[in-house]
Amino acid sequence: MGTPRIAILGIHLEANAFAPVTVEADFRQQCWEEGEAITALARVVSHLPSEVPGFYARMDETGPWTPVPILVAGAPPGGPIAQDLFHEFLDRIRAGLAAALPLDAVYIPSHGASSATGDEDSEGTLVTMVRRIVGPAVPIVVSHDLHCNVSERMVDACDALVVYRTNPHVDQRERAAESADLVRELLAGTRMVRAFIRLPLTPPSVTLLTAAGPYADLIDYGQTLVGGAIANVSIAGGFVFGDMPKCGLTITVTARGDLTAARRVALAIARRGWADRERYRRVLMSVERGVEVARAAAASGSVILADTADNPGGGGRGNTAWLLEALHKAAIPGVVLGVFVDPALAQDAHSAGVGGRFRAVFNREESAFSHRMEADAVVEAVSDGVGIGRRGVSAGRRFNLGPSALLRLEGSGLRVVVGSLRRQLAEPMMLEMHGIDIGAVTCLVVKSRGHFRAGFDEFFPDDRIHEIDAPGLTSPILDNFTWKRLPRPVFPLDVGAEWKEPDWAVGV
Repeated sequence: MGTPRIAILGIHLEANAFAPVTVEADFRQQCWEEGEAITALARVVSHLPSEVPGFYARMDETGPWTPVPILVAGAPPGGPIAQDLFHEFLDRIRAGLAAALPLDAVYIPSHGASSATGDEDSEGTLVTMVRRIVGPAVPIVVSHDLHCNVSERMVDACDALVVYRTNPHVDQRERAAESADLVRELLAGTRMVRAFIRLPLTPPSVTLLTAAGPYADLIDYGQTLVGGAIANVSIAGGFVFGDMPKCGLTITVTARGDLTAARRVALAIARRGWADRERYRRVLMSVERGVEVARAAAASGSVILADTADNPGGGGRGNTAWLLEALHKAAIPGVVLGVFVDPALAQDAHSAGVGGRFRAVFNREESAFSHRMEADAVVEAVSDGVGIGRRGVSAGRRFNLGPSALLRLEGSGLRVVVGSLRRQLAEPMMLEMHGIDIGAVTCLVVKSRGHFRAGFDEFFPDDRIHEIDAPGLTSPILDNFTWKRLPRPVFPLDVGAEWKEPDWAVGV
């Protein structure tokens, strides 16, 4: 074989069925790149998903190749993609692939938890379409976020699935490098087979950390089984807010030609995971108790209160005010909250200018989760909201909050970073660019589920972090939602949920 021609394409969206539909503007504001622009951006600091530069770097290291970039699109977590937009993505990818033939391999770095308003299995639709275009002999390697919802037809259509192993996600580049190595191995003639199991287990997102806990233990166990015939073990925790039949924790084992070995490993992991299901529960702290903890922090040590139910990284709007209002009323010194997403309020702050005083209206357009709150405020800083991350999931990547500002609420001294675009507070630069000294903060309130842990670990160890039970579109309290398409019964929603082992488990 000469220099291999490898196509790169992917769609990044974590689709929350309870959030507003994701439209073209959401992708345009975060990432929508096509053709050779992708290659140029992959080799500099950019807004591309980290897997793309990670894949390019590893392919560059391991030998000659010709990248054939097609389309890479990414939007902040939100509702399902508008169906006509999803069709546009498919049409562009189809045309790009057809024009690029013949190809030697395809790499598809997608989030894995997307859906469209008329297609619950958008990843399966994408990968099966790619397979039809390139044919049965061309290797296809897919990488996904560990919060992905995996379908059988997607697994059937690819040669290997590689899922993140860290949460917070700090291993995207490593998993992309692993994907590149699998591409090289497939190009050398190795035949891959896959075993797949889905458990009736939809863990709340806060139980899927990988430093410690049941999910960490399961991933660690799975990695002890990699080697020899077993090329990859991917254990995806799933994204329950997708509210789809394919939700649930999944195990995908990729093996070098040995299907029995792949099934044996998948079954061992699934049995262990199901036996450990009771550990996927978490008791959260009430708002009232959170205020008490914040008040005590001045003497006992600084703390984080995580507003996990309003995580823009999972489809939350970043604009619930329960914690904000309670802490403002309590008037506790040294409290900072971010990022509160309110474009109109950010514009008011920019109009007032640094030092300006005005009546800050949070959520002038109220919704079920986002009630109105008003307070007199002073503008302490304004910014265009653009920066380069320095830690955790955003390290070395460009982020954009849109026009942003730091407000100090009069009467309490509480400071709020207000942004215009939905972004979770997972990166210290989002505060530092507004002049905040994080080391001097007594209580930091983060609109984030868990990625903040990798960004703020230099200031706040795990024992100083408290997850708060407030309303929101990403609440870990799954009983708060009216589920329509989730397979039932599932644990922990249904205590009597049972798992039936696959028919092929007999004799494995």
